[in-house]
Amino acid sequence: METKKKLRTWSDFGNLRRVPTEYEIVTHNLTYSARPGRAAALEEGPASPPNRWIRTHRDESPLQADDWNAFRDPHQMTYRKYVTLQDEGETVIGSLLDKYSEAGHDKTLGADWVAALARSFTPLRYPLHAFQMCAAYVGQIAPTSYVTNASAFTAADLLRGVSLVAYRTRELQTAYPDAGFATGERAIWETDANWQPLRRALEKALVVFDWAESFCAVNLVLRPAFDAYLYCSLAEVARENGDELTWLLLTNLRADGERCRDWSVALARFAHAQRASNPAVLRTWFEAWKPAADEVAEGLAKLLAAHSGSRAGEVVKEALAARANVAEKVFG
Repeated sequence: METKKKLRTWSDFGNLRRVPTEYEIVTHNLTYSARPGRAAALEEGPASPPNRWIRTHRDESPLQADDWNAFRDPHQMTYRKYVTLQDEGETVIGSLLDKYSEAGHDKTLGADWVAALARSFTPLRYPLHAFQMCAAYVGQIAPTSYVTNASAFTAADLLRGVSLVAYRTRELQTAYPDAGFATGERAIWETDANWQPLRRALEKALVVFDWAESFCAVNLVLRPAFDAYLYCSLAEVARENGDELTWLLLTNLRADGERCRDWSVALARFAHAQRASNPAVLRTWFEAWKPAADEVAEGLAKLLAAHSGSRAGEVVKEALAARANVAEKVFG
């Protein structure tokens, strides 16, 4: 009588030869549309539009790997770890907002800097939301739950940024009801010439359907330039203009951008090691999106040119250096 071979406790992990970490246990092989042995990604006919979409834009992507489940987020982020981390971060932000509100901080800002905030800070909720939608799409269609979860936490980070900008917009509107806060941002986002390179790039990124190209275009090319503006240039210019609150808030959010950069670089390097064809695929996408990122950097620099003092010439350099740093880590 034939007896079935008894599976080990962690058989789904292959020949791991160790107890999986908590991160691996709660992350491994959870993407229901990417489990092996299924005739179609979803419980529908293989020719249904959703299945054809996933097959075309994920399974047949030019970027391939022998085992996407072998990828690991360098921060090994889990839901419990993320909630604890961001709860601490929000406690810090809440304390800062209360402290500076009680001190009447917004009323101490110069008129020129108030105008700069209306033009270069409060419209940020639009690009942040666009980046959030891109992260959500990559997470939804990614070939492994290790990427899905990392993208989901990135989307949550960006939502955190949207919420903070919205809160500050309301505070500034209360302090300066006639300065256009909470009412003028859409017109600035849609018509200001210096925002248009970023708006154009994000609208194109939102219709990139291949999951890997979307990941490359946003996480490896556009985000580094944008993050350099948001967390470095804008933060430092705010401090130079006496706006310590904006500087502290953006500095606090910087870690979110760094975590996104870390797992994105790690995924690109993982892809390099998986297939000999992958570096050329990533390089093609990187070069295709690099001109857009350069235009984004120049446009964002011009937003701050009138208010950045001695840093006017450094804004573009910081954005380009951030993108070059990611490229160096990815391509060597």
